[in-house]
Amino acid sequence: MNIFDIVGPVMVGPSSSHTAGAVKIGYVSRKLLAEPVKKAQILLYGSFLATGKGHGTTLALVGGLLGMQPDDERIARSFEIARENGMEFSFGKSSLKNSHPNSVQLILTGVNGRTLEIVGESIGGSLINIASIDGLSANFSGERPTLIVHNLDQPGHVAEVTSMLSHKSVNIAAMQLYRSSRGGNAVMVIECDQEVPPESVKWLSHLEGVEKVTYYSLLD
Repeated sequence: MNIFDIVGPVMVGPSSSHTAGAVKIGYVSRKLLAEPVKKAQILLYGSFLATGKGHGTTLALVGGLLGMQPDDERIARSFEIARENGMEFSFGKSSLKNSHPNSVQLILTGVNGRTLEIVGESIGGSLINIASIDGLSANFSGERPTLIVHNLDQPGHVAEVTSMLSHKSVNIAAMQLYRSSRGGNAVMVIECDQEVPPESVKWLSHLEGVEKVTYYSLLD
């Protein structure tokens, strides 16, 4: 534990979970989309839905989708800034079941047509969890460079990805594997100690059996 775990994050208030955490969910989601957001459907759940407006959650989510950090004083004007930048956004109620009480479902479309559906959770103290991407479990924090590979559940894909990372001297900090069913859709979520080179991410996306590659970088 360090001093920031005790005193809390530097942020535009009033709440580390409803405001700072919401900004981070939006920010991480924008980076996962890998292009500016053109349209965002923002579906709130639980406490985010019940009390989020009073805590600035809606402003914070839009601010994060614009690329703002929790200490950005422009968050209070995020709706206005979004409209000035041509970003469409709408709010509604999520149909999630048995999720974390501070959850949001983001359905995003980028300026170049890329789409992404993300469920993010604010778990307290500005910490977040990206629970799912495009309907498949993910569960990562956004604290490390993270590679998400959607693939068919076939032998060899895990070895291809881990071998590539070893070849590029990228160390794996944590790795999770999920699948919808045997032989169905699967996902690898790999949190790394180093950044994955862009050409390697592109190489993965062209492998047979790999349906989609999403990468979260800590770099601007």
